[in-house]
Amino acid sequence: MSNGQNIKSTLSPSGRAGEGLRLVILGAGESGTGAAVLAKQKGFDVFLSDKGKIKEKYKTVLSNYGINWEEEKHSEELILNAVEVIKSPGIPDKADLIVKLKKQGTPVISEIEFAGRYTNAKKICITGSNGKTTTTMLTYHILKKAGLNVGLAGNVGKSLAIQVAESNHDYYVIELSSFQLDGMYEFKADIAVLLNVTPDHLDRYNYELQNYVDSKFRVTQNQTANDAFIYCMDDEITAKEVSRKVISAKKYPFSIQQKVEEGAYLNENQLTININQTNQTLMSIQELALQGKHNIYNSMAAGIVARLTDVRKETIRESLSDFQNVEHRLEFVAKVHGVNFINDSKATNVNSTWYALESMQTPVVLILGGVDKGNDYSMLMEMVKEKVKAIVCLGTDNKKIKKAFKAVVETIVETGSAQEAVAVSGKLAKSGDTVLLSPACASFDLFENYEDRGHQFKAAVRGL
Repeated sequence: MSNGQNIKSTLSPSGRAGEGLRLVILGAGESGTGAAVLAKQKGFDVFLSDKGKIKEKYKTVLSNYGINWEEEKHSEELILNAVEVIKSPGIPDKADLIVKLKKQGTPVISEIEFAGRYTNAKKICITGSNGKTTTTMLTYHILKKAGLNVGLAGNVGKSLAIQVAESNHDYYVIELSSFQLDGMYEFKADIAVLLNVTPDHLDRYNYELQNYVDSKFRVTQNQTANDAFIYCMDDEITAKEVSRKVISAKKYPFSIQQKVEEGAYLNENQLTININQTNQTLMSIQELALQGKHNIYNSMAAGIVARLTDVRKETIRESLSDFQNVEHRLEFVAKVHGVNFINDSKATNVNSTWYALESMQTPVVLILGGVDKGNDYSMLMEMVKEKVKAIVCLGTDNKKIKKAFKAVVETIVETGSAQEAVAVSGKLAKSGDTVLLSPACASFDLFENYEDRGHQFKAAVRGL
């Protein structure tokens, strides 16, 4: 019996009401705290456990709702007696406690799976190795501008669970990571979007790319012929998988390489969307707020979602041209002595950095490095050769970066802080150049997270 099937039978006959059943939440971040609030509201006996310290703002929420919690430990005797466990996406399935829970038959699910049981709203779910935050924010921006009652959830915005508990939206735009999808069983996306699949987080998938691909395609599970699946047909892995998987939803591909019958494509640099035989040329790609090939894809995906939710063409066009990108994603910081400084700290894998470089129009001083997740830098080689004049390393171990690029970049400098990296980059760049922080690595060696890295970079730039 699959984990998903267990879930319903363990709960009350409807699989919905808590009725005093014990529900345990592991992790007290945004998603865990939100799940606790919703569970309490639905009548569960709720207990929350976090192995680290819980932030004060979340402690306040938990106390306000009378929810029991513990921090800096997981007390097994208080956890293993749950009828169901909601775990933070950051906790791997291989963790001892999760293995024990599953071995004894306790369903372990994600906050999204849990929250999805309690809302009839239309759910627009966006995943992909790269671009999902931008596309989620862009889609939300369009629907909001169209006057729809829409919530933003998943990896951005407030947790889906807290919104289901406290507000009543007609639509949710939800950014989903593979880790969240792994804990989803009965949840269904009304509109699913898969932007691309490139190797990432393989350490969580036994270093098997297919496991990661299967995880991403969970966004289509439980969909019916009345639902929609939007995907990039130019992405090799995605296209191959679509051709061999059984997907019940109606498919809407998007492409910049060829015309598609239903979906989105480019027609002489005009972004064209064709839905229900209504062919609409929206706008020239020069008018898009987000430039670069990857952002044409992101805009196409958001545009198809908007048309499927009956947003007017004029509103879509306006929204695609006035959207402000998210913080730490190709975020313009300042121009100092004629040099543009751009914060792309959210680029935590090689593919993201490739996309960032692809959108650069001037010579680049590239700030690279951090915690390497098994990066293969060879895919950056051509782009670096063409656009990068110097590399500034920002990490505790830069041997792999130096080895990868020493033959194509003359100047490679090591630095140990954001301030030093900005100062050195500023000296290496000349008027008309761009200093780009796009590390291709996680940030945990020198920073709390990618946001902390981005904030320190911006502070250093403003201090020049």
